[in-house]
Amino acid sequence: MQKTKKSIAKRFKLTATGKLVRRTPGFRHLLSAKSTKQKRRATKDKLVAPGHAKPLLRSLPFGL
Repeated sequence: MQKTKKSIAKRFKLTATGKLVRRTPGFRHLLSAKSTKQKRRATKDKLVAPGHAKPLLRSLPFGL
């Protein structure tokens, strides 16, 4: 039996259609140097590219 990779389970979320969603990295500090536009866009979750998603999904054998 394959175990769930907890590091991946904490960072990614599975949508109802089976796609992976991720947060924008690098937005916990040094925010004064980043533009308002950059910060606003960082609040929106992003889809993981299909090529990167395949190995990540293998690490989540039971979904999330």
